[in-house]
Amino acid sequence: MTDYGHDLLFGTFLTPTAAAPERVVALAQQTEQAGLDLVSFQDHPYQPGFLDTWTLLSWVGAVTSTVRLAPNVANLPLRPPAVLARAAASLDRLTGGRVELGLGSGAFWDAIVAMGGPRRTPGQGVDALAEAITVIRSLWDTEQTGRLDLPGEHYPISGAKRGPAPAHPIGIWLGAYKPRMLRLTGTVGDGWLPSLGYLKSLDDLTAGNQRIDDAAQAAGRPVTAVRRLLNITGQLSTRASDRLLDGPPEQWVEQLAVLAMEYGISGFVLAADDPALIAAYGQDIAPAVRELVAAER
Repeated sequence: MTDYGHDLLFGTFLTPTAAAPERVVALAQQTEQAGLDLVSFQDHPYQPGFLDTWTLLSWVGAVTSTVRLAPNVANLPLRPPAVLARAAASLDRLTGGRVELGLGSGAFWDAIVAMGGPRRTPGQGVDALAEAITVIRSLWDTEQTGRLDLPGEHYPISGAKRGPAPAHPIGIWLGAYKPRMLRLTGTVGDGWLPSLGYLKSLDDLTAGNQRIDDAAQAAGRPVTAVRRLLNITGQLSTRASDRLLDGPPEQWVEQLAVLAMEYGISGFVLAADDPALIAAYGQDIAPAVRELVAAER
């Protein structure tokens, strides 16, 4: 069993459809009304069918008051980390400390290049992400004096001014699957944010946790420094099944509790654009999972 003891977090992963912006915003508001903790959006700046993620997060932040906000995950090759650091800190201050930062090394390289971004190999992507995290955290660190100089292959910084600092310690959550990305997560990340649909089986969660734990310990960090989150999908039905998250609410509750207690997951981010599912997830499923996990602990 692997339980890292983090408080449980439940959220949504909404499709930022440009054709119906008012519906996207309404679903974000419903996420908050249902008692959920987080609303997140994928970030594909090259996709003209989607709203720009950072613009959408800012708008949603203005029409909500409690729910946390995150890109899931930010497309780093098209969002320079120095600018992203200031954008995230600014929105965090404007929303009273409600921003978290999901980061990825990049994908869909043809589309990225078409938008003027770089083309990177997987190895270069990990190197660039590691540099970016250093840049972001250094710019947030206003307790240090003097301008910032960071030599780097991908994101060199020369004489940049620090700040603004975010309103709270923004978590940097990494969408990681391969060994080097998992090791980076354990070494410098605040969270691991894979998607269930990209995993071959739940054994991948166990293996990923072990790589992250090993890297964290090698870096002198406690394994609890890294929150484990998971993007999930599912459907509610009246009949139980042997499939994960495909059945009545009580089946969801039991299965999510297992993911928490045996696989270390403390953040469950539901990809759904169905108001009824969001309502049930927030009002019925999440409270019951919290109660069951608390009893097990």
